[in-house]
Amino acid sequence: MRTVKAFFLVLAVAFGLQAQRAPLDFDPEKGVKIALNQGAVAVTVPEGVHLKAAFMEVKLASKPGTLTVGKLPPTQGVDEVGDGIWHGTVRIPVSGQGLKDPVKLEVTYQPCTEGDGGVCFAPTTRVITVKAADIPGNTAAAQAPAPVDPTPQAVAEAPKAEAPAPAAAPVAASKAPDSGKASKGLLLMLLAAFGWGLAASLTPCVYPMIPITMAIVGAKGSGKAKGFALSLSLVLGIAVTYTLLGVIAAKLGSQAGAFAQTPWFLVPVSVLFALFALSLFGLFEIKLPDALTQKLQGNGPRTGFGGAFVMGLVLGPLAAPCVGPFVGTVLVDIAQKGSVALGALNLFVFALGMGVLFMAVGTFSAGLPKSGEWMIRFKQAMGVLVLGFAVWNIRLLVPEWASFLMWSLTALVAAAVLGAFEAASGLFGQFRRGLALLALAAGVLLGLRSVEDIAKVDLLPRGGAGTAAGAEAHEGWFEQDFEAAKAQAKADGKLLLVDIYAEWCGACKELDEKTWPDPAVRAWLRQNAVAVRIDTHARRKDLAKDFKVAGYPTVMLMDANGQEIRPRLMGFEKPEAMLKWLAGK
Repeated sequence: MRTVKAFFLVLAVAFGLQAQRAPLDFDPEKGVKIALNQGAVAVTVPEGVHLKAAFMEVKLASKPGTLTVGKLPPTQGVDEVGDGIWHGTVRIPVSGQGLKDPVKLEVTYQPCTEGDGGVCFAPTTRVITVKAADIPGNTAAAQAPAPVDPTPQAVAEAPKAEAPAPAAAPVAASKAPDSGKASKGLLLMLLAAFGWGLAASLTPCVYPMIPITMAIVGAKGSGKAKGFALSLSLVLGIAVTYTLLGVIAAKLGSQAGAFAQTPWFLVPVSVLFALFALSLFGLFEIKLPDALTQKLQGNGPRTGFGGAFVMGLVLGPLAAPCVGPFVGTVLVDIAQKGSVALGALNLFVFALGMGVLFMAVGTFSAGLPKSGEWMIRFKQAMGVLVLGFAVWNIRLLVPEWASFLMWSLTALVAAAVLGAFEAASGLFGQFRRGLALLALAAGVLLGLRSVEDIAKVDLLPRGGAGTAAGAEAHEGWFEQDFEAAKAQAKADGKLLLVDIYAEWCGACKELDEKTWPDPAVRAWLRQNAVAVRIDTHARRKDLAKDFKVAGYPTVMLMDANGQEIRPRLMGFEKPEAMLKWLAGK
């Protein structure tokens, strides 16, 4: 249950909606303050705006000298597509050697407004000029004064129309609350890691090994004091294995965090988790070769503390088939945060959680409930959870029909695990079978929905908005070919609708899911316009400058000659608002 709650908590945070309206007058350059303050580049955004971690970068844009950029601070949450984000001020530590005035720093960031109509602006790069003496570690700063502002720190300011404020003011103002949030966030993160470790100890790869392992190291029946010491040695061995993983993940830092957002990472991880799930369902077993396993475990008791420690070291690889999904989830989070100390601490606490039952059995010579039917059910339920994570991980990377198909298979597997095809007795058995039948029905309906998308037919009864929702949202749209769409609009004597999007843009996907499938919106477009979707971030970069794209999504309505006839829309708009804009009301 702890694992299930944690899984749905992550989903709730990732897909939580905000009721407020996004700031309408936010400018991605004027609204973001950049300063060099106390050895760190501080990037500050106002309330209602966040910064995406994937695009945050600081580089040296002048010569001579070198600039060393420290790790990015831990993110404070995730956006609609799972990317790490910050609110308020982000401080990026820097140090340098051989720098001479004036020093130019190139800062890249991506701001996104929040709430209804939220917009993710294109990554923005700005250059600030600072004094070499203000950068820590610099050993060859020029003696001549630099042609910069005479303030203690140089700041890339917002527009002059705003009230002037000292460069350090935003940092000082956010220091106390950020510290409190960071402390609370660290505690919650460590509690979550401990919970994952405790849940991992209940997996069928670890749980049955607990009494066997404790007997091998001689902890059971050796007295509470010695049993506790031997158990602690074994748990510390486990902790060393997983702590090293945390350090490696943190060393990769933000590069691993950004890579973890790409299909090159997400697809293999989902395949691996799917294999873990199949293993938990009992289709095959993932384990080390028997000869190596026997060599690691040994044939006789290891009564010494060193033996217990070595057993802890090898227990990690032996438990990999079940613990992998738990550790993988924690490792991705650590890689995004990029702190070596945090990574080591996170996995150390995870190992302590995993070692709770080992400590209890070794110290008190306690017996554990025997493996049986409940263990098989637990193993299979965990397999469904891991399989669901594999599907959720790539839900935005596959076509809609494939997403429905994968969720259908997951629901059908859950139905089988819960006993949809088995006889049930007792109140709990009947309740479990009822859930299984619900999962079975959901699996069949999702499967039919996938067939509908593939065959372009309607198999399920619908009414009203459901009919449009079941059709392809972009049926009849041009893809990436602005020139062909413009020619078609001119030939048909229609308007031209241009939807500018990016694959990482959550608000773009919200338009695709809620606005473009709306029956009234689709009807207006069929009658009045030729529509085209263009990814100017990755596929049609040549059009980004021509269209002067400032953020995603951007929706433009043009005449047949390519002249805009409405003020362009930026951000998500509900169907009603989109219709009013299309009609010029």
